[in-house]
Amino acid sequence: MSKISFKPIGIIHTIFQTIENMPIQPMGAKGVKAKIVLQDEFASGLKDLEEFTHLILVYHFHEVKGYKLRVTPFMDQEERGLFATRAPRRPNAIGISIVQLLEIKDNVLYIEDADMLDGTPLLDIKPFFAEFDNRENTSSGWLDRKWEEKNRNLKSDERFK
Repeated sequence: MSKISFKPIGIIHTIFQTIENMPIQPMGAKGVKAKIVLQDEFASGLKDLEEFTHLILVYHFHEVKGYKLRVTPFMDQEERGLFATRAPRRPNAIGISIVQLLEIKDNVLYIEDADMLDGTPLLDIKPFFAEFDNRENTSSGWLDRKWEEKNRNLKSDERFK
């Protein structure tokens, strides 16, 4: 098996200094502005990205330690299998968020709907394309049964420190 390693391409800067009380998804971070400082060596890769309204960010949950294969997710009181949740404590602490792109200046991206911790290492950026990224006739398992409008603004707590 080959060795897998990732090198951050930039750092995400947000208003969130601690994990507690952070939004658990971008929908709960509506209007929260942030910036991404891309390393200079990757700046030329931003060409044409300003044409997109939304981005998929892939990043490292750098403050999360360890994992459990059974967790009680934020939107539930019942224990679930880790891979049936979006819990941040994972074997590979990788997160994804879809954010709105506001502006690009040189190697800095200004975004909105940021639900990441300040200082989060960015691993990759992908353009959001509705034709590829949206699906019809889907099932969201237990989340379909638990979803309520009030859950849109849920915040994190101590369970995934």
